Amino acid sequence: MKKFEIPAYYRSSITGKIKEARRIKDLRKQDFTPTVLDFGPVQFYIARHFGFCYGVENAIEISYRALEENPHKRVFLLSQMIHNQEVNNDLQSRGIEFIMDTDGNQLIPWDALRPEDVVIIPAFGTTVEIEHLLLDKGIEVQKYNTTCPFVEKVWNRSEKLGKDSYTVIIHGKPRHEETRATFSHSAQNAPSVIVRDMEEARALGEYMLGHKQPAEFLEEFKGKHSVGFNPATDLRRIGVVNQTTMLATETQAIADYFRSIMIDVYGVDTVREHFADTRDTLCYATNDNQDATYQLLETDADLAIVVGGYNSSNTSHIVELCERKFNTYFINSEQEIKSPREIHHYHYLAKEKVVTTDFLPDKNPVKIVLTSGASCPDTLVDRVMLRVLEFFPGARPVEAVLQGFGGK
Repeated sequence: MKKFEIPAYYRSSITGKIKEARRIKDLRKQDFTPTVLDFGPVQFYIARHFGFCYGVENAIEISYRALEENPHKRVFLLSQMIHNQEVNNDLQSRGIEFIMDTDGNQLIPWDALRPEDVVIIPAFGTTVEIEHLLLDKGIEVQKYNTTCPFVEKVWNRSEKLGKDSYTVIIHGKPRHEETRATFSHSAQNAPSVIVRDMEEARALGEYMLGHKQPAEFLEEFKGKHSVGFNPATDLRRIGVVNQTTMLATETQAIADYFRSIMIDVYGVDTVREHFADTRDTLCYATNDNQDATYQLLETDADLAIVVGGYNSSNTSHIVELCERKFNTYFINSEQEIKSPREIHHYHYLAKEKVVTTDFLPDKNPVKIVLTSGASCPDTLVDRVMLRVLEFFPGARPVEAVLQGFGGK
């Protein structure tokens, strides 16, 4: 795996040592069990895989390089580079301006851009339409294109499906930058439609089964299908791809559901003519992080703390998994932990901040699951751990606990 040059202050002095020690012992990534850090009165279960992935480190390296190489030019990002406030705020403090917000709303008009401006394409990628718009303005788009290679892999898979006369069904969040970009690329080559979850998949299935009339489709899937999409003909041959940060189990369930419909309608002998076995198109980091989270669910922890940006899709899915067993607190930094009694955290379904009191149980030891999303710097995880340790004055020193991981 390539090593990226990212600012030193994103590197971790605690969890970084743990990650490296685990990597050396498990080069083939076969052990997904968590690491236990025993501080005495408090113990942390640290996920085997969490934090910055290949695509994020690549995007960070390119973005900071764009600033260094263009000290006298205006530097823009199409939208947030990744879904983490720490990284985005730092880039903005260095002069980068965002052209759009995460929902695609314009912050800086296109007419304000000049050919000599530097425009960075974020890790999520961008739509074909926006790329052409920038090219028409004479703006270079490839030099600082940080699109994650795993996102591009999904685009390539979609293109192949289209060339093989399949309709592309995208499992993703319709308003997410990555899904908007994938849909735009997919629609160049194939009829395309987005389903958010199993509920929407079943709604689409009703058209495949002939239980709903095509005229209803235009309203039910408004804004989620390509121009000219005809459910009467375009749902006879399908393939499923996904936003790379979705839950793997949900994508598989959706694909299995559509395959079962094709068997019901066309018979098992001809199912391959109607359903393309694409597997899932999740990135390796999403798979690793989710598999590591399942191992966290096997622990006897008292609660879980998940660190990441509140608009981060991959982080919200880790929260979703942790909530299956633990009282789970989704925070963006250690500043959300106000005291041993009070924590401010994000309710990702209601999309609102909430306050919980007495979140730390009165017991010894307190056992805490600690992990983060793929767009979260490890230093933030360190800071959360150190903040919690402040509430346990009798805890062992960090240096002593890290002795087994190359710590000094």
